[in-house]
Amino acid sequence: MFAAIAAIGFSSISNTPRRAFGLCAIIAATGHAIRFILTSSDFLSMNIIAASFIAAFAIGILAVLCAPMIKCPAEVCFFPSLLPMIPGMYAYRTVEALLACMQVHEETEFMHYLYLFAYNAFVGSSIIIAMVIGATVPIFLLKRISFQATR
Repeated sequence: MFAAIAAIGFSSISNTPRRAFGLCAIIAATGHAIRFILTSSDFLSMNIIAASFIAAFAIGILAVLCAPMIKCPAEVCFFPSLLPMIPGMYAYRTVEALLACMQVHEETEFMHYLYLFAYNAFVGSSIIIAMVIGATVPIFLLKRISFQATR
C-alpha cells in the first residue's frame, strides 16, 4: 500500500497523466509485494539484488501490457513504479560509513568503516542496476506492444 502511495506521489511530480496514476499505483504495489515475498519468505529467501531484478521485470511486463489501455508509453508507468524500490537504506549507510571513515584515527576502525562503505555502495548500486535492466528488458522483448501504445 505504501509503495502505491509513493508511486502516485512520484507520478504527480513527474508530469504523468492523471489517467495513469491508478495503474502506476497498482504496478508499484505489485512489484514491491513481489520483492517482499521473494526476500522474506522462508521457502524462497532470495537475496535483495535478484529479488529486485525479478520485481522490476514484473513491473516492466505489467507496464508494457497495460500501457495501451491508458495510451501512454510504458515508461510513464514503470518509472514511478520503480522509485519506491530504490534502496534508500543502503545509500544512507554508504554515506554514514564514508563520514565515519573520515572521522576515525585508528587503522582497524578505518578498515571496518571502509568495508561497510564498500559493501553498502556495492549492494545499493547492484540493486539499482538490476532494477534498470529488469524493467527495460520487457520493452525490448515485447517491442510490438510497447511501441504501439502511443499510436
